[in-house]
Amino acid sequence: MFTKLSSLFLLFAMVAAPVKGQELGCFPPVRPFVPSDPRDVEAYSDLIRQDFETYIVDFEAYLRCLDTERARVFVEGQEVIREYGAFQEIVEKLRPR
Repeated sequence: MFTKLSSLFLLFAMVAAPVKGQELGCFPPVRPFVPSDPRDVEAYSDLIRQDFETYIVDFEAYLRCLDTERARVFVEGQEVIREYGAFQEIVEKLRPR
């Protein structure tokens, strides 16, 4: 049962990641594998080519995600700094003189 459950979870993660992955955070693309044996390269050239093309598309999406996340975190950081300033003012007013 553990094996079936683990396999099901892994399958779900692999299927859901491309669809929902960017909503959960930025995930780097999986680097394409190129076999060292030229016969394997020849035999699987279509699959390898597709892996490279997928990597390039995923790489571009990853960079866009990082840019979006950086912008979001920058705005959030500014808000937190303002909130910290307001907190400091409240603490200062509550401090006995």
